[in-house]
Amino acid sequence: MFSYFARLHEKYALPVYPIVVFSFEVPQRSEPNTYRVTFPDKVVLDFNYAVIQLNCLNWREFLQQPNPVAAALMARMQIQPADRPKVKAECLRLLVTLHLDPARMQLISGFIDTYLRLNAAEEKLFQQELSKIELVEQEQIMEIVTSWMEQGIQQGL
Repeated sequence: MFSYFARLHEKYALPVYPIVVFSFEVPQRSEPNTYRVTFPDKVVLDFNYAVIQLNCLNWREFLQQPNPVAAALMARMQIQPADRPKVKAECLRLLVTLHLDPARMQLISGFIDTYLRLNAAEEKLFQQELSKIELVEQEQIMEIVTSWMEQGIQQGL
């Protein structure tokens, strides 16, 4: 973190607010937010940065955020195994309410699909969750899911 901070600060000569976003699933212990260089007689560097650890955040707290980053990152937050299909449906529902351009929509939906991959049983539950969503949003979500399938077919060819 310090190296990235120093390079950016040197290159642009602007203040840099250092933030790290951890997207791993485990461990769920808190990660450090400091980098320190010390000697027996002196502290040479005491560098602090903000830590956002997704696996410690509850996805439900971000459902009402009209933010594409929240829609994407909910896929990496603390999710109970039984909630995975619901979370994927909610991530996509939130995404379609933002009315993004197609490129951004594809980027974020691809992130959600990559990091919240469902097995066959979860996929059935995902379809049930979709049926609970308003029809217009359902159709928009299905357009996203259909584009994933089309991309997969093209890659297979």
